[in-house]
Amino acid sequence: MNQSPYILVLYYTRYGATAAMAQQIARGVEQVSGMTARLRTVPAVSAECEATAPAIPAEGAIYCTEDDLRHCAGLALGSPTRFGNMAAAMKYFLDGTSSLWSSGTLAGKPAAVFTSTASLHGGQETTLLSMMLPLLHHGMVITGLPYTEEALHHTRTGGTPYGPSHLAQPANAPLSDDETVLCQALGKRLASIARQLGTPA
Repeated sequence: MNQSPYILVLYYTRYGATAAMAQQIARGVEQVSGMTARLRTVPAVSAECEATAPAIPAEGAIYCTEDDLRHCAGLALGSPTRFGNMAAAMKYFLDGTSSLWSSGTLAGKPAAVFTSTASLHGGQETTLLSMMLPLLHHGMVITGLPYTEEALHHTRTGGTPYGPSHLAQPANAPLSDDETVLCQALGKRLASIARQLGTPA
């Protein structure tokens, strides 16, 4: 399949904070020559066994397909924190990627993670670390944010060396300047590494 290389920015959001991060990461990706960002989301998991979501969301990014994941040059994976872990919707999606795992499709491609929480110590780092686990099983090359990113030294909101994070309190707080800088830095770093690795799309 012949196409321009892209970084898949795949996220789940409930109130919009993780989506705002994803958009800033996409901006960072597109600062790298020859790389584009592809924003995708996953449907919520319903408590009703027979409930189905519309094929296309009413707003925001469209739902991710296996092909979106299969052909990406790199992956930025984002989820709000749920008790120190990724949201069920994202875990459910990842649980369905075993065919990509068995074929080694994602092995050697760079990946990064990001999260949003309602409190500063609400599990940002454990969520980021837990999101890395399935990516490591896929053989992806995990990249974080080095302390050469100046914003990591003085942020008073979100931001970790494991990946960008956002403090969403007070309710629906916009991204801080530091959070925005770190999201864009991650996108740029991920796209640069993908280009250097020359991973097949």
